[in-house]
Amino acid sequence: MITPAAQHLRVLPSEFTVEQLPARQLPPDSSWYVLHRAPEGLTVVREIPPAPAAEPDAPGAPQRWAGLYGETSHGLDLPGMLAAVLGPLAAADVPVFVSSSYLSDLVLVPRERRAEACSVLREAGHIVTG
Repeated sequence: MITPAAQHLRVLPSEFTVEQLPARQLPPDSSWYVLHRAPEGLTVVREIPPAPAAEPDAPGAPQRWAGLYGETSHGLDLPGMLAAVLGPLAAADVPVFVSSSYLSDLVLVPRERRAEACSVLREAGHIVTG
């Protein structure tokens, strides 16, 4: 089995929310970062300004996610690139939400677990900056 090389991941400065809209509904504005249509509806990832780490989320507020973006571009025919990132996070019991583009992947982790996720990925041999 070929093991993917260490990847360079950049922590994005913004935070994100993830929501689901009914099948035929579009977001009311252009504040989205990722749109993903599926049979059960439209998943919307929105970019939001980061909140101070010490500030707790308001009751009922959507969960905030930190974004890690793969700076190592790769073709669709290279197996294991995403698994090399998700495997260590799964082993550390860090939840993720992933959106892939043609060249790379956006991996979201809960905001409060950002430092842990970065540490786990570094220990797995990846380069994490930002």
